[in-house]
Amino acid sequence: MDKLDRFLDRAERLMDKLDRTLPKLASGATPDWSSAHAFRWEQGRLLAVIHPHRIRLTDLLAIDEQKERIEQNTRQFLQGRPANNVLLTGSRGTGKSSLVKALLNAFSQDGLRLIEVGKPALADLPHIIALVAGRPERFILYCDDLSFNADEPGYQALKAALDGSLVSFADNMLIYATSNRRHLMPESMQDNLATKYVGDEIHPAESVEEKISLSERFGLWLSFYPFSQDEYLSIVEHWLRHFGVTAEFDEIACQSALQWSIQRGSRSGRVACQFARDWAGKQ
Repeated sequence: MDKLDRFLDRAERLMDKLDRTLPKLASGATPDWSSAHAFRWEQGRLLAVIHPHRIRLTDLLAIDEQKERIEQNTRQFLQGRPANNVLLTGSRGTGKSSLVKALLNAFSQDGLRLIEVGKPALADLPHIIALVAGRPERFILYCDDLSFNADEPGYQALKAALDGSLVSFADNMLIYATSNRRHLMPESMQDNLATKYVGDEIHPAESVEEKISLSERFGLWLSFYPFSQDEYLSIVEHWLRHFGVTAEFDEIACQSALQWSIQRGSRSGRVACQFARDWAGKQ
């Protein structure tokens, strides 16, 4: 009996340690919805984001078509009309993530709320859906910089939540995801080698079909492309004014901005903002 008692005592202490380290899923933890407009899902619970990014839609230049389409989709959603989940893909630094953040600042007074979910936490999607179901607010589940391998649990959870699960998706929730990969998964030459040709028809391999299946479940695709030199310079000029530079955007500033982009290997909105911040600080 002494050995059994010691064993049970050790088992109980081990269970206590596990209980303290494992995430507490939000089945009984209701967040204070009035405390913030943005939340982050971490370790099985929603944490309020007290100071979200304050970028505005008017700060995002050279992406007018993408901005118009996602604004329209978001307005439909806020008005209770049919709207689509959105996948924003393309070149880095072109405004994909900033556009989602700007939507919150534009529409938070209309009931829009943002919940940021990291890739490892996507397996908790059913808990998040249950948590917001029936709420009067309208929630965008924001997944930034997504890319998957097929065996990752978050991949299957997101795929099922978008279309395929027996559990109904919440009427007051949409998923907006950003990625540098259009199909969210790595593509290899081996996938193409398995493609079959039947007469004049091409039949993609099952691995290709699997990689496309997740991105196809987003109803609205928005593609972002590298900026031209003129677009890049116009963005630089905008951010210089934003940071309080009142001097004329002259040849010296223009050449410095171009050299900055060459050093960074990119003419993107992010690079333009970084240059403007550096230039304004030096002035």
